[in-house]
Amino acid sequence: MAVEHLEIERKYDVEEAFALPELSELPGVAEVRGAVEHLLEAAYYDTADLRLARARVTLRRRTGGTDAGWHVKLPAVAGARRELHSPVGRAAKTPPKAVLEPVLGIVRRAPATQVASLRTRRLVTELVDAEGRVLAEVADDHVTGTALPAEPGDAAVVTTWREVEVELVGGDEELLAAVAERLLDAGARPATSASKLGRVLADRLTALTGPSTALPTAAPAGGKKGKKAKKGKKAKGERGRTSTAPAGEVVRAALDLQVQALQDADLMVRTGQPDGVHQVRVACRRLRSTLAAFRPVLDRTQTDPLRQELAQVGSALSPARDAEVALAHLRALVDEQPPELVIGPVAARLQQAAVKDEQAGDAGARKVLSSPAYLQLRDDLAALVAEPPLTEDAARPADEVLREVLARTARRLRRSVEAAQDSDDPEALHDVRKAAKRLRYTADAAVPVLGRPVAELVSALKGVQTVLGDRQDTFVTRPLCREMGLQAAAAGENAWTWGRLHGLEEARSDRAEQEFWLRWPELRPVLKAATA
Repeated sequence: MAVEHLEIERKYDVEEAFALPELSELPGVAEVRGAVEHLLEAAYYDTADLRLARARVTLRRRTGGTDAGWHVKLPAVAGARRELHSPVGRAAKTPPKAVLEPVLGIVRRAPATQVASLRTRRLVTELVDAEGRVLAEVADDHVTGTALPAEPGDAAVVTTWREVEVELVGGDEELLAAVAERLLDAGARPATSASKLGRVLADRLTALTGPSTALPTAAPAGGKKGKKAKKGKKAKGERGRTSTAPAGEVVRAALDLQVQALQDADLMVRTGQPDGVHQVRVACRRLRSTLAAFRPVLDRTQTDPLRQELAQVGSALSPARDAEVALAHLRALVDEQPPELVIGPVAARLQQAAVKDEQAGDAGARKVLSSPAYLQLRDDLAALVAEPPLTEDAARPADEVLREVLARTARRLRRSVEAAQDSDDPEALHDVRKAAKRLRYTADAAVPVLGRPVAELVSALKGVQTVLGDRQDTFVTRPLCREMGLQAAAAGENAWTWGRLHGLEEARSDRAEQEFWLRWPELRPVLKAATA
């Protein structure tokens, strides 16, 4: 089983003649322990197209030092990297299945083979406080990195360099900053590469990355650059600069971002991060909406099957996510009740259900994301971004196509609202919620091109989604209250509180419905401005 470690470190490039400066008298440092030498050897693994490296993930097998074994380093968040450690084991040529599992959504079905090796002569100096606690380690590394041949007949590329790493152990950011100041004053420079592997594979990564897929950007909403709009008059550029970039380019960039978001959410689930299942579902919904909305630009005979597969993934994850949200809400609701109105072990039943559901949901989500169908879908999405099946309309200016797509998606929302006004079917407002989501996701992709009016529409639609989402949640919480109330009664408990919770949820649904109908007249002019 992997052991998790949070790594907070900074790297610095130094010359061969660099001398480590005096590090005593730093904040909290009572002793600087003499350098201890370690000889480290590491084999790095990745796919042929370096999927892990491009995702800022490192997979290695290290021998030597105090942390020998398999290491999976995840992308940095707020300056810290999560690192998963597993024992060395017997496998040496290929990573064990358990080691690969957290990053399966990145490598998918491609084999992970050795792409590089590093040999490091490391001198570790420890900074210790008055109680003997290690605050930080300063590692002076002499590195020889070898990039293995990418193709038969290619030559290996050997790189040597020296760098200094400072890793916090029990210290804080103040100490990290103080050490950095000493190192920089002594001639060190912030590292040009975020990782040793990135330095070794730099040429291959550059060749694989290709041109940027950044979205065309809208100008500031104050008119032309360097000029201010006259007071009391609408700025000429307030709509944002319309883009003459081809529509296909904008759609491809949007899809690239959304496929990346799915990969990030997949990694959250596999590494046990909160909200991971929800983010996978959101990513799937966004992709489905984009593929549907931009049918004029994308060949639907190729994208419609992907939409169906994305829907299947979302549906498979729905029970776990819906139960998680429902139980969390009901537990908070119980906590808000006066003690005299909570009769029986209501909180205990909800807690037990939450624990059981979390375990089942985690196992179920991992099973879905490890299925052959899902991994094939991920491969298909990667291929879609690499070579999107563009139609003739993809060559048209992006602003023209985006306005048409927004207008069509907005009409879908208006029709859903009109149908709900004349219907007693509880599902009618759920259809409105789904139409609002599609419009919001479509508008998100259009904001960089069409500017402020569409950004304001996105903001307004978020509020609508929240209100209708609260209403929809009660269609899960109310049956759950009834079910748990019956279980409590069968066990001889007083089920009165469960009936009260059911009533409170019914009232929440009614309030949310009323709130939507109050918001709709306010949304209509925003909708009109964004789609005019």
